Amino acid sequence: MLGLDFSFITPATWGMLWHGMTVTLKVTATALVVGLVWGTMLAMMRLSRWRPVQLFARGYVNLFRSIPLPMVLLGFYLIVPQMLQALFWQAATWDTRMMSALVGFALFESAYYAEIMRAGIQSVPRGQLSAASALGMQPMQAMRLVVLPQAFRNMLPLLLTQLIVLFQDTSLVYVISLADFFTSAENIGERDGRIEEMMVVAAVSYFVICYAASEGVRYLSRKRATS
Repeated sequence: MLGLDFSFITPATWGMLWHGMTVTLKVTATALVVGLVWGTMLAMMRLSRWRPVQLFARGYVNLFRSIPLPMVLLGFYLIVPQMLQALFWQAATWDTRMMSALVGFALFESAYYAEIMRAGIQSVPRGQLSAASALGMQPMQAMRLVVLPQAFRNMLPLLLTQLIVLFQDTSLVYVISLADFFTSAENIGERDGRIEEMMVVAAVSYFVICYAASEGVRYLSRKRATS
């Protein structure tokens, strides 16, 4: 009825799409790991009693949460290659688009993970810190062994939801011409004159992955509510 014809899709086409998906997963995984680590540090800095540290973390979070992601990616695409070439002599051989995407997404997502972790830390009763102190733990030791594990557990549904958003947002790397899954589908569609079919393939793929992940988040939320 819609006149769509998927017969042009060959194993080579799936190979190109899979290569794009590996790029998408690489950007997502890097942004997740760096975002969690750096975001947790930013959250602790925002809750610090040291005013300069607190102001730095607040300024960082507000800055990245106030700028559209495509502008951040373009900005890092213009800046990161020059920084890498200044710092590393072999940087000229690196994939600057990939490096720009990894750095841009990691620093951008850190701002969002910082706010989630700050809420998680604040959700832990202060009595937990007092109890840890009474056991002889130092403040950082109590934070690492007592507060942060509970904060991660409390915020797990939100952290996973942000991961789904992050996975979808990686499609924005098209602004720097990085061939992720979405851009690969678009390139194949334009090459073969089948852009509608490839957009359907891309949309169905994103839907299946994100819906499955959303169901996983709902399952975890129900499990936590009944435990």
